[in-house]
Amino acid sequence: MQDSHKRVQWVYESTNDKELEDRYDQWAADYDNDLAAEFAWNAPQNATIVFIKHVDLAAHVLDAGAGTGLVGECLAEAGYKDLVAMDLSQGMLDEAKSKNLYNAFHRMALGGTLEFATDEFDAVISVGVFTQGHAPANSFDELARITKPGGLIVFSLRVDTYESAGFKQQQSGMEETGVWQLTEMTGEYQPLPKGEPEVWHRIWAYRVN
Repeated sequence: MQDSHKRVQWVYESTNDKELEDRYDQWAADYDNDLAAEFAWNAPQNATIVFIKHVDLAAHVLDAGAGTGLVGECLAEAGYKDLVAMDLSQGMLDEAKSKNLYNAFHRMALGGTLEFATDEFDAVISVGVFTQGHAPANSFDELARITKPGGLIVFSLRVDTYESAGFKQQQSGMEETGVWQLTEMTGEYQPLPKGEPEVWHRIWAYRVN
């Protein structure tokens, strides 16, 4: 397959969930190594720093778009044990399963209805999912539904995507209608400082009402 930089672009260029799923399935085995070695990917660590400030260690947590479990590794290290993984790629979930971090695994895609009960989770974390060619802004409607009142939703978001892909309107609309309120927003940082220094993210944390 292509070198890692081309592989990231190849994934970004997916035109639908099926294509995205297939490409992640193909990348799964090399994903962790590629991100660490070629990009110095740090968004899981940055999101975890925000998450642990606001979420109890006993929380029932959904990792939405868990991939190979890089966020799960950070959360487990911080002391979280009740973790559930969800991803659209079975190949990525299989890699995550091998790490023994999560108690359950669900193959689902953000953007549609999720097969979870209303108020099922104490908190949701989603890292590297809200980016070019990936989960849409309306994903937050379902994430808010499945999070208990008072629960937290923490996610990373590309700064350019926030402006261009409807996230700004979605997030502020949900605040205006009382679905959630902003708890924390980090400054801009480079999540891929080695491979894509031109990409900037923020971590956002909202408390569900």
